[in-house]
Amino acid sequence: MTAFQVQDPGFDARVRKTFAGQPALGTFGITLAQVGPGTLELRMPYDAKFSQQNGFLHGGVVSAGLDTACGLASYTLMPATADILTVEFKINLLAPAKGQTFRFVGRVVKPGRTLVVSEGHAYASDDGREKLIATMSATMMTMLRQS
Repeated sequence: MTAFQVQDPGFDARVRKTFAGQPALGTFGITLAQVGPGTLELRMPYDAKFSQQNGFLHGGVVSAGLDTACGLASYTLMPATADILTVEFKINLLAPAKGQTFRFVGRVVKPGRTLVVSEGHAYASDDGREKLIATMSATMMTMLRQS
């Protein structure tokens, strides 16, 4: 894994505060499991309220988990005066999202001053077996706040 240059020593608290400020994630039951420079992991238990017609976790929920994991992984490398915005993403739904729990992992591929490219992987755990169910490629934008 590549070691990234952290611009804000307080990135962990800033990322946790941003995560806590997203009520949709709490609605889905998504929790923040790990934060590190250029990497982040979210977890979610299965809830039938967020399933599609076949009982699998809805692709939109998988997308939200991966977008957040990629975005906050990118945010770990941004300056303290930054905010973040998703510019684009592409998701590949590789297998039905069937499981008791889900894990969304985001990792920075290439940090930049304005744009950060990241990748995400979503996993479903079913009866103790973990399976890759989706991947994402995402671009995040650093938005510097005016003091």
